Amino acid sequence: TGRAAQAAPIWAGTPPAARADVLARAADLLEQRSQPLMGLIMREAGKTLANAVGEIREAVDFMRYYGAQVAAQFDNARHRPLGVVLAISPWNFPLSIFCGQVSAALAAGNAVLAKPAEQTPLTAAAMVAILHEAGVPLGALQLVPGPGESVGAALVAHPQVAGVMFTGSTEVARLIARQLARRLSPSGHPIPLIAETGGQNAMVVDSSALAEQVVLDVLASAFDSAGQRCSALRLLCLQEDVAERQLAMLRAALQEWRMGNPDQLGTDVGPVIDETARAQIEAHIDRMQAAGQVVTRVQRQGSEPLNGHFVAPAIIEIDSTERLTREVFGPVLHVLRYSREQLDRLIDGINATGYGLTFGVHSRIDETIAHLSERVHAGNVYVNRNVIGAVVGVQPFGGMGLSGTGPKAGGPLYLHRLVQGQPGAALAVVPRAEGAWPGQALLAQWRLPSLPGVEPAQGRAIIDAALAAARAGASWLMPGPTGESNRYRLLPRGPVWALPCTPLGLLHQVVASLASGNPCHVLLPEADAGCAALWQALRAAAGDEADAWLPSAQGTSLDDAASPMAAVLFEGDGDALLALAARVAAREGAIVRVESRSSDELLAGQGYDQAALVHEQSISTNTAAAGGNAQLMTMA
Repeated sequence: TGRAAQAAPIWAGTPPAARADVLARAADLLEQRSQPLMGLIMREAGKTLANAVGEIREAVDFMRYYGAQVAAQFDNARHRPLGVVLAISPWNFPLSIFCGQVSAALAAGNAVLAKPAEQTPLTAAAMVAILHEAGVPLGALQLVPGPGESVGAALVAHPQVAGVMFTGSTEVARLIARQLARRLSPSGHPIPLIAETGGQNAMVVDSSALAEQVVLDVLASAFDSAGQRCSALRLLCLQEDVAERQLAMLRAALQEWRMGNPDQLGTDVGPVIDETARAQIEAHIDRMQAAGQVVTRVQRQGSEPLNGHFVAPAIIEIDSTERLTREVFGPVLHVLRYSREQLDRLIDGINATGYGLTFGVHSRIDETIAHLSERVHAGNVYVNRNVIGAVVGVQPFGGMGLSGTGPKAGGPLYLHRLVQGQPGAALAVVPRAEGAWPGQALLAQWRLPSLPGVEPAQGRAIIDAALAAARAGASWLMPGPTGESNRYRLLPRGPVWALPCTPLGLLHQVVASLASGNPCHVLLPEADAGCAALWQALRAAAGDEADAWLPSAQGTSLDDAASPMAAVLFEGDGDALLALAARVAAREGAIVRVESRSSDELLAGQGYDQAALVHEQSISTNTAAAGGNAQLMTMA
């Protein structure tokens, strides 16, 4: 850490275009040396050749995407790096996720301590050597291999670490959040944590879906990479009208998949990562079978011995989503039948798991697709295609709820979480929504000639600035291949809790919440009567919509996980901020982001960052799957 802290100012002072050039050289080197690296990935992580090729491609995409972004949008005067950033990456994507985290932090100008998974340090070391050769200073990027419970925990707790990037389990992400809540950054704010965790990813198939397309997409989604993807399909929901036929086709097709050594081109499913993982997956399958659920396993082809930790892919037909208590990270697909009338109840059950990473729908009915896409809580939605293989800059990847904090990897907001930019800088680069979100409309129609405790001109300036920065509801098409539509959009994050200590702070918090489309739950300070007077004036101005957009949080507790909370806006610093951060981090459930501003910062006009108050969602649609894409026949 000391070496990284010394190197950080030098790398931070390097012009963004020069940092981008270094990453471009590293991408070129990675492509040139892809063959030995693919062999290493296959040997160390048990990846098939096709998966190893995908790792190389995605790592290259990350370096070029983030490099191009900083070269075009960043300058060192307005985007100051955090300092020393810790990147903790997983074993299931030992090159691409490792490289994505490291290249993003480097592009933003940070020094990086890279802590790879203890199962795959050799692949990480090869990538670090390439980055050093491309021009990253030795002190600005250091590989720190070792167990997470010792090396990782010590680095998270180190006072010189100013930001953490983590991909792994929800439980470990929560432990990291609680550790980081014990201290503040040098600027006096909570330490940024970008966590991407797991999911109970579901796909809904209705009776209109093309059965053959479903088979291909389900098998790839559930069993590619031996099911060891955070995006992998865990729950397949089949409309009961077609379930029997669809299941028969799935079971028959699964028997054609070949399990074996991943260095053989004919292998479809390789080993799981280690013996611990194998034992946990087999124990889950045994429990399901003992509970009377119908289990189908792939029948292994060939007689050569398998040296490794192999799990034969399994399809388990279950009778309730309540059977799924936690993610099973392996080649196991659960199947649930549903009736058409139960569709909304089914989506409620999927949302109730608390996870929100990927979701798939197979249907040729546009109304069904639109309805499910609007109702499901998921960061990446896939229509009439598989639910894996998100492409950098095409389908930015990341979840909500128990599946991660955001922002999305390979998306327009990610790098802004790794710098100390001005509030609104992240959203300024994305287009505005065509219409107003209801909360924005409410703000726009407010006519408040007099606000208790706030100068009229100051109040109007705060509202105008928040509305100008607002991007909730924004939606646009991302670049992508012919025959596929990829839409990216920003959605309100959910209930925002506001903890002001002055009327000015209260106004900033309420306005930021409503401008981003979120209801604002306010906990008024007992010591400031001015806040109460302003609160009553704001509720009066909201009229009949006051209870919907400005509900009182008096009498509720920050510690109660049953109280819905998507983000917290706090006015204050020092010990008061530390105490609040610790309470919020101790909550069960999803990790809640705390955005703080001191009273002096608010007086200076530095409001809250609305990027913390929106969710990103990517919707990828196979436009050629529902009987053909008419656009293809009219292209010049």
